[in-house]
Amino acid sequence: QVQLVESGGGLVQAGDSLRLSCAASGRTVSAYSMGWFRQAPGKERRFVAFIRWSGSTYVGDSVKGRFTISRDNAKNTVYLQMNSLKPEDTAVYYCAAVSSVVLRLSATDYDYWGQGTQVTVSS
Repeated sequence: QVQLVESGGGLVQAGDSLRLSCAASGRTVSAYSMGWFRQAPGKERRFVAFIRWSGSTYVGDSVKGRFTISRDNAKNTVYLQMNSLKPEDTAVYYCAAVSSVVLRLSATDYDYWGQGTQVTVSS
């Protein structure tokens, strides 16, 4: 089992920055790649970013150039740095773990999920 706890969400204005954190615990955390997803009200959960244990990353087109994913393996923590936030970034943000090094873009591919953290961007 892997437990994931997100933090760092909040209410910000357009153009501001936030950094989300996802603390992981449990067995063999290092064997997992991590992803960030987001879900706006009434919409499906959508891919944001992905990172392997090695540190290689992939960021979705909708946030490329504004969001950065990183991880601190010593702390078992994954981060999502979000810059130049827009109102359309408003959503609940989830981190997830998958036991694969292959890039996974679908939420259904992931094995474990956190409870989510709300990000609200006002215009």
